[in-house]
Amino acid sequence: MESSSILEFLENKAILVTGGTGFLAKIFVEKVLRTQPNVKKLYLLLRAADKKSASLRLQNEIIGKDLFKVLKQKTGANFESLISEKIAVVPGDITCKDLGIKDPKLGDELMRDTDVIVNLAATTKFIERYDVSLYVNTFGAKYILDFAKKCPNLKVVVQVSTAYVSGEKAGHIKEDPYYMGDTLNGRSGLDIEVEKKLIEAKLQELQDNGATEKTTKITMKDMGMERSRHWGWPNVYVFTKALGEMVLMQEKEDIPLVIVRPTIVTSTYKEPMPGWVEGVRTVDSIIVPYGKGKLTYFPCDLESIIDMIPGDMVVNAIITAMEAHANRAGDPIIYHIGSSLRHPVKFRVIHDTSYQYFTKHPWINKDGRPVIVSHVKVLDSVDSFKRYLTLRYLLPLKGLKIANTVFCQCFRDTYMDMSGKINHIMQLQEVYKPYLFFKTIYDDQNMEKLRAAANDRGAETGVFYFDPKAFDWEDYLINIHIPGLVKYVFD
Repeated sequence: MESSSILEFLENKAILVTGGTGFLAKIFVEKVLRTQPNVKKLYLLLRAADKKSASLRLQNEIIGKDLFKVLKQKTGANFESLISEKIAVVPGDITCKDLGIKDPKLGDELMRDTDVIVNLAATTKFIERYDVSLYVNTFGAKYILDFAKKCPNLKVVVQVSTAYVSGEKAGHIKEDPYYMGDTLNGRSGLDIEVEKKLIEAKLQELQDNGATEKTTKITMKDMGMERSRHWGWPNVYVFTKALGEMVLMQEKEDIPLVIVRPTIVTSTYKEPMPGWVEGVRTVDSIIVPYGKGKLTYFPCDLESIIDMIPGDMVVNAIITAMEAHANRAGDPIIYHIGSSLRHPVKFRVIHDTSYQYFTKHPWINKDGRPVIVSHVKVLDSVDSFKRYLTLRYLLPLKGLKIANTVFCQCFRDTYMDMSGKINHIMQLQEVYKPYLFFKTIYDDQNMEKLRAAANDRGAETGVFYFDPKAFDWEDYLINIHIPGLVKYVFD
């Protein structure tokens, strides 16, 4: 360890951040600039044709957000100069070798100066084209590592993965690594180069057959689901993130590597302001439509634990781990960043706090009318969830009346003219089932040791807090998270 101080570690460091327009990346950039303005440089790799386009993305998609208001107030007239001095946009593409950086001078500067790489780039869609997901989540990690090996001053690489690489496994999941060829169903032969060739062959076949863009998109999404299931994962996102981890474990050599696996990331708990959030995140896909009066059911086991963690705590854990493992080239360490072990919250709390909040503070719709919420039907088992989706979405398509219908092969085969809609609904229930009827506890022993070590050596744990026991879930949801959703997500 270079220092017992995280802030001292950040001073005069050049940090390459991928996925710069993403939720966690924005929080990371803001946190570093606000707490350590003497950082040398934050290089943000952004997908853009040129530097002008990348600069526009920086202004519109990053520093123009409310998230940076506190930093603007703190720095006043110096804000623009701080940004121009400390942030450098890098037009590139994580799916390409050498990160798609076309400017050789900029590429040389990055290699020469970079001290830390934080890979936050990802496509997080559960139902995504296989080619897109594999190239970003898996080969992106590989190309980051290849680039890291060319950086003479590199101190550590942090790969941001997801706890849900564990798939649908129930029980106690430890912070264990995945090695190339590991699968969740015991099948052998998993190899990323083979998967890449399968993709290339399928794309060539589609092109030869004159497939439309729409057909290609649907086919590649189906392929992603099929290949994920073939190896035991429930969706293409967690499958390709697991593959990304495998690549890093196999090819890291002497690169200091940390893999962090957050669970469901929610709005900020405290900094730079409580409740900042972007987009409808996993748990919010229930809260938002409920508050708008559009959810007629609550699809979950109310006694199941939902593993959530606020975004600022995730970023603080990343920064703490980054400092703790700088220049330590031994075996990579894996951190689960979540709450299910030390401070679990049940779906019942989501259900009850949503009702309490929107009863007291009804959302005002575009017509200026308050939306009155009520208790809705709870679908507390997989079978009831399937049955509801069938009755709600499938049967009305043809006015069918089938008693006790559930999703089944004969139903799909009989009505192939509705196959697109049916397959989509079937995919939805399969994709979300593991998260709505959650039976997993993510061990965070390594993360707890990191917390304890930071405390013992006097690191700034008050600044870089990430203890999930530090707050009350009901208070967070009613007074921070749901108001944040209403402010930043509701339209």
